[in-house]
Amino acid sequence: MKLANKVTLAAAVALLAAAGQGVMAQEGVKLGVIECSVVPGSRVNLLIRSTADVTCTFNNQGTMEKYKGETGIALGLDLSFKQNEKISFAVIGAVDDVKPGAHALRGKFVGGEASAAAGVGVGAKALVGGSNKNVALQPLAVETSTGLGVSGGLAFLYLEPAE
Repeated sequence: MKLANKVTLAAAVALLAAAGQGVMAQEGVKLGVIECSVVPGSRVNLLIRSTADVTCTFNNQGTMEKYKGETGIALGLDLSFKQNEKISFAVIGAVDDVKPGAHALRGKFVGGEASAAAGVGVGAKALVGGSNKNVALQPLAVETSTGLGVSGGLAFLYLEPAE
């Protein structure tokens, strides 16, 4: 592994720990896993704000729910140029009464994000929200991408059922 990639990985791991610390401390019931991919060509970086369209699949107790939406940094620093962005979240609920097929993840999530890329990129988002504001999205694994740059700040994810 090249030195630049090692430095990038070390920086991202440190940022990951800081970004996810608050949400990861929460307790709750694991409801499933949601996997999201950024729609190619949809990313817009405006230095202190960035946005990108996403498509997501939530595996809720064996029932697959499709979502579409938008993610990015509402306030922070985004000096990155990324491609092939993917992230998986463990979905943690305050209660376990989320019915499969009910699209319980509809709504707005906010939290922290940190990422770095030098060829291969890593990062994480830790978010809280949803339709009843009682769902936490914890990074299941590090966010992956290819590209160059660093980003971090107040992150958001808006989700609505996909048709």
